Amino acid sequence: MPEPGSKSYDKHRARRRKDLEKSGTADAQEANEQAKRDIERDPEWRPGGPRTERGRGPKGERPGNE
Repeated sequence: MPEPGSKSYDKHRARRRKDLEKSGTADAQEANEQAKRDIERDPEWRPGGPRTERGRGPKGERPGNE
């Protein structure tokens, strides 16, 4: 699953943005925002979150460690 900022994510967003611009539904800025929103809604392109325990942050500040 591509993460935001990865090359495949950026390529997909750019293609989506160009399609919106060519269809005439949006100008450049609006097309960029719409492409980003569309990708965020798609479960295949949604970020997965931290992959390791360390990625969740300091042990004392993690949710559920009260």
